[in-house]
Amino acid sequence: MALDRFGRKIHYLRISLTDHCNLRCVYCMPEDMTFRPNAELMQDDELITLVRLFTSLGFDKIRLTGGEPTVRAHVVDLVREIAATPGVRSLSMTTNGVLLGKLAGPLKEAGLQRVNVSIDTLDPAKFKRLTRWGSLAQVWAGIEAAERVGLAPVKLNAVVVRGYNENDVVDLAALTLDHPWQMRFIEMMPFAGATEFQQTQVVKAQEMMARISAALGPLEPANNGALDGEARIYKLPGAAGEVGFISSVSLPFCASCTRARLTADGKLRLCLLREKEVDLLTPMRAGATLEDLRQIILDGVWRKPWGHGLAEGSVPLNRTMSEIGG
Repeated sequence: MALDRFGRKIHYLRISLTDHCNLRCVYCMPEDMTFRPNAELMQDDELITLVRLFTSLGFDKIRLTGGEPTVRAHVVDLVREIAATPGVRSLSMTTNGVLLGKLAGPLKEAGLQRVNVSIDTLDPAKFKRLTRWGSLAQVWAGIEAAERVGLAPVKLNAVVVRGYNENDVVDLAALTLDHPWQMRFIEMMPFAGATEFQQTQVVKAQEMMARISAALGPLEPANNGALDGEARIYKLPGAAGEVGFISSVSLPFCASCTRARLTADGKLRLCLLREKEVDLLTPMRAGATLEDLRQIILDGVWRKPWGHGLAEGSVPLNRTMSEIGG
């Protein structure tokens, strides 16, 4: 079991399969983003070795992220290997949905259980502006494919950015009236690359909730008030689905954090919003034994920070969001 010094059992691993992406969302990266060479990223065998190490330490919940995980070569084969790893109880993916139309079926067959799909607006022109390269129709087809093959419950993620899509939260929340989906609204967080933009154009969850309630009726707490992962969950009157709010900036959930992140270049990052990382790939390539790596992981988890330092002005600048995986 991997415990930190505050007694939290850390059992949820978010694995970035690649820092590469086929979109250029304004809150995530510059349009001329340069990605790491593939040789600097974890290779398939290295990634699977680390997955087995983490599961041997009690990590039972795995989410595959990016960049965009579906652009990783052999992604279906990787999913199949991870799903077959003893100890993996939950296997999900966060994706922009662009390639999901063709990959939903193979990923489900390989053992993927659920997907979160990023969709920040239902307006095609705004969608293009936010993602720079994206097609709303293509992403919507991916969402429908995910539901059709049983990658459920489907969860949709929207990062809300002032001046871009704060007025779209009502239409997005209304999707839950007729669909058994969970629509999750995320406060934009500051990282390297677009830090000033990210700090000045945050829309807080309280404002999102007020907009939605005024248009669609009162949001009633759901899930018995418990967090669903990072999200606080609500339901609209008569809705088939749920609305969630991830309030990392205005209402942090650090006390209940059970997650760690493995970056695409093999670094163990214990807090999304802290720069401290533990290198696993370098010692692995230098010949470290499995027991050596196991101890490095345990020592790193033990030093996991209590939470982020945004309130004190501490902003992580060593990576963009796409290099961490969210």
